[in-house]
Amino acid sequence: MNGRMNNSLGSIVIDSNVIATYAGSVAVECFGIVGMASVNMKDGLVKLLKRENLERGINVRVEDNKITLDFHVIVSYGVSISAVANNLLDSVKYQLEAFTGMQVEKINIFVEGVRVID
Repeated sequence: MNGRMNNSLGSIVIDSNVIATYAGSVAVECFGIVGMASVNMKDGLVKLLKRENLERGINVRVEDNKITLDFHVIVSYGVSISAVANNLLDSVKYQLEAFTGMQVEKINIFVEGVRVID
């Protein structure tokens, strides 16, 4: 689904892939996030996504210009998952609302793995 906003000059349509790509780029900048994860349901394997495929680790739903996001992330070993999750929630909500002009209604975070960073 796409986000749609109308004004006096016309309408603006934001594709959900644009929202996912932007949200993914904001997420990987957060402290403690190693990257986005792609989960293979058939094998149950988790794969760390490269920077150009970040949107594959995020599910976006837009209803009545309200955004719901599902993040599948891999976090750094040794950090507080709750602190990382709260930082991710605050950063993504603020930046995505400023970027799109739409309200972020809900953000779900699924921690798919932990990685040691050198």
